[in-house]
Amino acid sequence: MSRLILSLLLTMAAALPVRAADLPDQITTYQLDNGMDVVVIEDHRAPVAVHMVWYRAGSADEPRGHSGVAHFLEHLLFKGTKTMEPGEFSKVVAANGGTDNAFTSTDYTGYYQRVAVDRLDLMMKMEADRMVNLLLTEDDIATERDVIIEERNSRVENDPGSLFGEQRMAALYMNHPYGTPIIGWRHEMEQLQRADALAYYKQFYAPNNAILIVAGDVEPEAVLDMAKAHYGPLPANPALEPRNRAQEPRQLAERRLVYRDPRVAQPYVIRSYLAPERDAGAQEKAAALTLLAELLGGGQTSVLSTKLQFDTQTAVYTSVFYDDTALDDTSLNMIVVPAEGVTLEEAEAAMDKAVAEFMTDGVDAAALERIKFQIKASQIYERDNVQSLARKYGNALTAGLTVQDVQDWPEVLQAVTAEDIMAAAREVFDRRQSVTGYLMDEEAAPVAGQEVSQ
Repeated sequence: MSRLILSLLLTMAAALPVRAADLPDQITTYQLDNGMDVVVIEDHRAPVAVHMVWYRAGSADEPRGHSGVAHFLEHLLFKGTKTMEPGEFSKVVAANGGTDNAFTSTDYTGYYQRVAVDRLDLMMKMEADRMVNLLLTEDDIATERDVIIEERNSRVENDPGSLFGEQRMAALYMNHPYGTPIIGWRHEMEQLQRADALAYYKQFYAPNNAILIVAGDVEPEAVLDMAKAHYGPLPANPALEPRNRAQEPRQLAERRLVYRDPRVAQPYVIRSYLAPERDAGAQEKAAALTLLAELLGGGQTSVLSTKLQFDTQTAVYTSVFYDDTALDDTSLNMIVVPAEGVTLEEAEAAMDKAVAEFMTDGVDAAALERIKFQIKASQIYERDNVQSLARKYGNALTAGLTVQDVQDWPEVLQAVTAEDIMAAAREVFDRRQSVTGYLMDEEAAPVAGQEVSQ
């Protein structure tokens, strides 16, 4: 059956349009005199454009003790400037038929608008304005601080899985700021002040720390002219420092945690390993880990799904996920949701047994080819969404990769061998640099040899 499926997939691959499969993204790059990078992604199928400004600053760049300030500032940037009233930015975007939003992660903060092409100049004018002219009152601070605390209440405090995830990440990263939640620890969020937000703003919101990405029905030279007009006059920050973060010490001990909460409806076990990220010009190991995650837990034909969900019926859900795009060491994670009547200890043992058998048996060649095809197809279909394309490049560039790295990535993935995957697995599957966590309700049976935290 697997040979038949592979044959059908390869036949489909041959039928895919050559243009979509073989041509690179139409990318043009520039750098303004003030250090701002400009990336233009051409897609002339519809008269729309996505305008994004990405800052190389996220929650992992916050000063110790001020967690949440990156996300807090993201909210505050929708307040007023010297030329715009609070809330006016989004109102102007909507009045011009567009949409806008923003996002914060560990390594970046981004702002975007999706508009008709003839509104692009206006978007640049407004975004350049709030890069340097933000005005914040104490009322703005108090109001928006309440907003982000309520956001934490709804997204984290009211979700035992999110609380559990925070504890797990804090255990995985003993020293690196990736162990601090993006939204911030509540007790530190409650103390955020106007001076904290402005200090972060003045340090990181500068053209030489920003990437402008414009994707859609645009001409590169026209985008460059607009960028020079609006962003070009903004002063660089000469005091901008390299992103030298606190790094992890050598991890010598496996960590385990149990989180109990009466609101838990479905218990599960998850193990997280420290894992290397994609590095500029050296993406091979990350590519091997990407394929390892797919082989082990990428779908119903993966190792964990086959052995735990179908063969032994010890699980109702399994997954393995690896976040390749990060500035510093990232993680590879395995999760198992046990079937009814199966304990978390039994689910963990079944997971370990399946992984051990994989390490002994090695990579199934047909499965590897099938996954490579699926990845290639998804990369082709991804081009249908200019916003997804823009985010792909922004995510990579703020994590220290280059445009060339992004364009090379599909070929790097296709070149991965079974030996590469097994070598990566042997390196990462070191229990001394892992955290195993149990999420369960208060009524569940005690976990042997484990203390309980809540």
